[in-house]
Amino acid sequence: MDSAAPAAGFLYWVGASTIAYLALRLSYSLFSAFRVWGMGHESEVGPALGEWAVVTGSTDGIGKSYAEELAKRGMKIVLISRSQEKLKDVANEIREKFKVETKTIAVDFGSIDIYKKIQTELAGLQIGVLVNNVGMSYEYPEYFLDIPDLDNTINKLININVFSVCKMTQLVLPGMLERSKGAILNISSASGMYPVPLLSVYSATKAFVDFFSQCLHAEYRSKGIFVQSVLPFFVATKLAKIRKPTLDKPSSDTFVKSAIKTVGMQSRTNGYPVHTLMGWIFLLMPSWLSMKISMSVNKGLRARYLKKTKKA
Repeated sequence: MDSAAPAAGFLYWVGASTIAYLALRLSYSLFSAFRVWGMGHESEVGPALGEWAVVTGSTDGIGKSYAEELAKRGMKIVLISRSQEKLKDVANEIREKFKVETKTIAVDFGSIDIYKKIQTELAGLQIGVLVNNVGMSYEYPEYFLDIPDLDNTINKLININVFSVCKMTQLVLPGMLERSKGAILNISSASGMYPVPLLSVYSATKAFVDFFSQCLHAEYRSKGIFVQSVLPFFVATKLAKIRKPTLDKPSSDTFVKSAIKTVGMQSRTNGYPVHTLMGWIFLLMPSWLSMKISMSVNKGLRARYLKKTKKA
């Protein structure tokens, strides 16, 4: 009995400390969210950081919405994506709507020999904002060894989701350092916050983007560079295969208008109030439970996809 008392006391303090820690984190998150969205904060992202903004994966979804929002703020826009035809259409649309200069670079981020071309095209531009948005996910949730064309999928996921973020940062960061100002916005995913079974490689690549962003922010914030990891849950885009926006699945325009307000205030953000709330819920869950929920959801999505393709 005597030996049980110290053990019980120790466990009590461990539990109390854990609860206190989680309460402090939640309180800080609530305060941070109120400061960003509740107090009408408006981000200072714009030409004061540099004339040009560079956006990868900029012809659809979140990337296009960032390009439009930055153009609306008076920045000239460099659009980088795979399809020259789509790039031309988006560039013309932005130029006519927002009266800013645009430039396009057509490259396939699935390749790794594209960065000399990008470097040449960006030479001489005063780049204030880089949005590393280009990304690729699975066609449907699947067990690792059963992913169709596994070798090619691994290469493309790493080249597009990981390698591009490193290389684009390497190209743009030196100019920002020379001027001691700039913002790098790396679009990760809530799938990078917690392990997501049946999206194993995608989840891991987005975790890389999140960690890379946090490290860069710590390295360069004292030099005037703001690096942000953006971790959205589902957004109604082609990549997510969601057509109709809802409260918890906003349109890309709604998401970006919200997320851009966090620049300069949150180096790691879910970008959207409802997504922030969802992030808090997952934060309070034990990791085994969040993995179990993800596994169950993705098993259901996998089964529906395979059933649909068999019927076709």
